[in-house]
Amino acid sequence: MLLNNADKTALIFGSTGLVGAELLKLLLSSAQYQRVIAFTRKPIEIHHQKLINIIVDFDKLESIAHKLMGDDLYICLGTTMKKAGSKEAFYKVDYTYSFEVARMAALNKVNQLLLVSSVGADPDSSIFYSQVKGKLENSVITLPFWGIHIFRPSLLLGQRNEFRAAEAISVIFARGINAIGSNFLGKYKPVEAIDVAVSMVHAASVLNKGIHLYPSDKIVEIAHNVSGSIN
Repeated sequence: MLLNNADKTALIFGSTGLVGAELLKLLLSSAQYQRVIAFTRKPIEIHHQKLINIIVDFDKLESIAHKLMGDDLYICLGTTMKKAGSKEAFYKVDYTYSFEVARMAALNKVNQLLLVSSVGADPDSSIFYSQVKGKLENSVITLPFWGIHIFRPSLLLGQRNEFRAAEAISVIFARGINAIGSNFLGKYKPVEAIDVAVSMVHAASVLNKGIHLYPSDKIVEIAHNVSGSIN
């Protein structure tokens, strides 16, 4: 299969979240992409000549299956247990929606999947969050994408649309650690949302076949080497 690295179409789910919002801006500015299709629950307040915004009822994903046509699929969907309200609701957002989108895109022969997962993802974990993320990873790697890139950030740093007191304290602490050097943290290294977005777009541009995993320290390394320049 001969893949191109220009005039591509990007499909993005989760473009209003912490990583997704940064990612959408990068995709729109990237010379790789001629079109960027953002699938959202509500219209987004961004206007760009490359952008196509498709409104989705996530409980009726089959209705947009025919629109999942493109080159690279970016999935940044996710919620919290508090916001979801139950394990069942959390599972639906973090597993079911993400997997169904990936499955339909693979059937449509989308070339690459770029998925935001989490540090500690493990289907056998005693932590429900990590268990769901691990199950999703195990499911998507069975799909027939040409390339699969899974990003496992630790604590995400960035400007959120909503205030979470406990998380705000954690972010202050994490930034303090990063300021004095945190190489010893390895895969648990806190990472800026923009760095995750940069590493995702870069990974798509390299065109590496197969399955690739990116822990936090690798994400930071890639983003800093790229220096924010996406070609």
